[in-house]
Amino acid sequence: MSHNFKEIEGSVVAPKGFKASGVFCDIKRLGTGKGSEKGQKPDLAIIASEKPCVAAGMFTTNQVCAAPVKLCIERMKKGVAQAIVANSGNANACTGEQGFRDACEMAAETARLLSLKPEHVLVASTGRIGVLMPMENVKNGIRMAVERLSDTVASADEAATAIMTSDTRPKKIAVEVNIGNSVIKIGGICKGAGMIHPGMSPDGKRPASMPGQLHATMLCFITTDAAIERDSLRKALEEAVAGSFNKITVDGDMSTNDTVIVLANGMAGNMPLNHRSRSKEMREQFAIFQEALNHVCLSLAKMIVLDGEGVSRFVTIYVEGAKNDFQADAAARAVANSVLVKTSWCGGDPNWGRIMDALGYSNATVIEEKVDIGYSNPSNPQITWAVKNGSPQPVPFEELCKVVAEKEFNIHINLNIGKGRSYFYSADLTEEYVDFNKGNVSDPKSLGG
Repeated sequence: MSHNFKEIEGSVVAPKGFKASGVFCDIKRLGTGKGSEKGQKPDLAIIASEKPCVAAGMFTTNQVCAAPVKLCIERMKKGVAQAIVANSGNANACTGEQGFRDACEMAAETARLLSLKPEHVLVASTGRIGVLMPMENVKNGIRMAVERLSDTVASADEAATAIMTSDTRPKKIAVEVNIGNSVIKIGGICKGAGMIHPGMSPDGKRPASMPGQLHATMLCFITTDAAIERDSLRKALEEAVAGSFNKITVDGDMSTNDTVIVLANGMAGNMPLNHRSRSKEMREQFAIFQEALNHVCLSLAKMIVLDGEGVSRFVTIYVEGAKNDFQADAAARAVANSVLVKTSWCGGDPNWGRIMDALGYSNATVIEEKVDIGYSNPSNPQITWAVKNGSPQPVPFEELCKVVAEKEFNIHINLNIGKGRSYFYSADLTEEYVDFNKGNVSDPKSLGG
């Protein structure tokens, strides 16, 4: 199934009934930590709906998770929310009981000013770990943000900027699609540039089927005016995240704060979408919504990798022929996160030997004599095979280098032992990444999250 989505302006305020804002309240404290060079950049955002929303979320499966994540997981059990308050500059992670009280206070203050139930406000944070929140600054920011709430494109852009840390640019998208007799809009903003290798689940628990590797925080907030049943929204978000945010890596580090939240206020006026409906028409309408949500999430996820800390090359890894999909995913992750592979990409060196090595130590079944490895350009479907059946092919080294020298290229791996398939979006590892993250304790401005 394929539907045309019209991309529109407005990101999270494009759907009916949503407002947003972003303000500067000096949460990070000027002059401390990465991103300080942005000066008085907005650092607190609010997204609010006119009506209570059906809500769904996906959260980090890191066993050390931030206070806002714990709060949101608990509140998502009821599946209702009306606002999100989010900050950059402080992760509110590893901050003990005080950190949890601060997250609750952020929600309560937002709710008080918006005349909402406190339990209908969700919280997200990103920034340095292990630092208590400057709550007076935060509360002042919440007050200013509530006063500035608007449904203008500018206000949505302010919110997108407010959640940035080491990002160099805001990440946003909105689409509209016809479903039945209604025009439904979905908008989203996200942030992320380092500490990127999300592995999220609805309850923050790591499923047994999730690869064992742990994965700057990624945050994503999605709004839609679609009417949709709670279980169907949760299912749609799980599928969309599985094919997007859980398929990216910049540095192989899973954050304590990874969060994706979607709010659906039903103001488009469509019949509530239900993936379990006995009506074929309703199931088809849900499928259209699912495809649109997939598009939004995948577009935002790719923006994160393209804006990764120090990234100079965007690489898509395709694996097929694995024993099963789980093993294909394990093979792709191993290649995507290999430091040796990523540094070779930085130098424009195809070095398929390092790819073969990463496949060999992955959790996938690999038979050396059956492995194929090839390279291609995204604009050209032709694959240049460097390895067939585990053996090098007589392709000039210069030809492979030409492909890998591009800012974007694809790697194709066929294990030739089954029908399992997967893919992953990755990036190179550069000297700039190391310089950006190593820090200097004598210079607070150099210290990252």
